[in-house]
Amino acid sequence: MTRRLEWDWYSGTLPENVIVDETAYIETSFSFLLYRSEVHGGVTYGHGASTYLGTMFDVGPTGRVSLGDYALVHGARIICDARVEIGDFALISWNVVIMDNYRLPLSGDDRRRQLMKVAERSPRVLSGFRPEPVIIGPNTWIGFGACILPGVHIGEGSVVGAKSVVRESVPPYKVAVGNPARILRSING
Repeated sequence: MTRRLEWDWYSGTLPENVIVDETAYIETSFSFLLYRSEVHGGVTYGHGASTYLGTMFDVGPTGRVSLGDYALVHGARIICDARVEIGDFALISWNVVIMDNYRLPLSGDDRRRQLMKVAERSPRVLSGFRPEPVIIGPNTWIGFGACILPGVHIGEGSVVGAKSVVRESVPPYKVAVGNPARILRSING
């Protein structure tokens, strides 16, 4: 497979360690502008998986993102320093943020110290924070503008409402909405 997408408006190429099934679709290599993974399969596209304009893989040196069969990601920001799994037939809407790491301490004093240190580094990248894998199960739908925080698992068949902030895992076949997201109702599987 050529690492240049013939239809791409952007002049970039796909990183060598990205695995793409022959039936998958990538609208643009611009999605990999912030990609720094050094591991084999830093991003893996399953059968029929697709990513569209606006999708951004901000993947750190040891990060791995997997897109299941027929998963569709349309304009999401995926921040990954360990592992983000998106299941088969999952639908990720535009402006969704999925993050397995905050990349900054929550304490204000610690955050200030880290920001002062980053000014002395080259490249100016924050690091050293413990990621918590994010798993989005099969046949899920994440509504536009939702934010999935570190360590969250979205169960099979669940729906996350638009603009929701999910900080706790969602069981299978549930609808979760709000900030913070809460279970609104069950879905018949």
